Amino acid sequence: MKSTRESRREGRWFYFFISPWLIGFIVFALIPVLASLYYSFTEYDIIHAPEYIGLGNYRELFQDDLFWNSIKVTLKYTFISVPLMLFLSLFFAILINQRIPFRGFIRTAMYFPSMISGVSMALLWFWVFNPQAGLFNYALSWFGVDTINWFLDEKYAMWALIIMSFWGVGSGMLIFLAGLQGVPESLLEAAKLDGSGRLRTFFKITLPLISPVFLFQLIIGLIDSFQVFTQAYTITQGGPNYSTWFYVYNIYVNAFKNFRYGYASAMSWILLIGVMVITFLIMKMSNRYVYYEGGRDR
Repeated sequence: MKSTRESRREGRWFYFFISPWLIGFIVFALIPVLASLYYSFTEYDIIHAPEYIGLGNYRELFQDDLFWNSIKVTLKYTFISVPLMLFLSLFFAILINQRIPFRGFIRTAMYFPSMISGVSMALLWFWVFNPQAGLFNYALSWFGVDTINWFLDEKYAMWALIIMSFWGVGSGMLIFLAGLQGVPESLLEAAKLDGSGRLRTFFKITLPLISPVFLFQLIIGLIDSFQVFTQAYTITQGGPNYSTWFYVYNIYVNAFKNFRYGYASAMSWILLIGVMVITFLIMKMSNRYVYYEGGRDR
């Protein structure tokens, strides 16, 4: 066994080497988070000193129509975009998992759009949905569909942003592909010998075995959808008629336009608590539906 002196020396070296990360975490993550918690109980406009008002911000939030509208808009986006993204990611992963020509190139080409920054992606799609010269309206005109003002009509603005979200389907596809390639070939061959069809094999063997991957994708997708901001900020500015007034965009407006940092901090903490509760409930319910090799402690 190592002596106590050696253990202490190794411990000192350990903290020395992790000190850059530790200092960065404390200064740029922990302190701002704790500061936002304090500010959520204050009236603070960055010019004057924070004034403690207790639960005043939280009480005002629940009487704010824009607050409830931002929750409604965000949930609408979440309930539509997340299931579609999961389906498309899994669908393309299944296709690319087949032995097809140029499989490596197709995989790379599908993932590449996910590497483009959010602002660049938003500007690109703004041109695609342009009512006068956009590719989307041009394609719809082939089927006799009249020109649609995607970002100027509250009936279509949300759908345009949902379609934009499919741009990042490649990253989810790669994660599903990794899960599919982890399914033992012996099980698939045994099912084939027993006369099981492709659909039955998929739902009875493949899907249960990749259910942990599905759970991971679901949670990450939900968290990402609750934090939609770039599209609304770059293109719609929350409009038209607040139809794309997302929750995080509402936080941004209150913090950096209205200079109500305490109010925005309260909104941020409600978002954090909401995400934690939803994630906890999903994890609890997943015990019934997610298969873990080797079992799982209940």
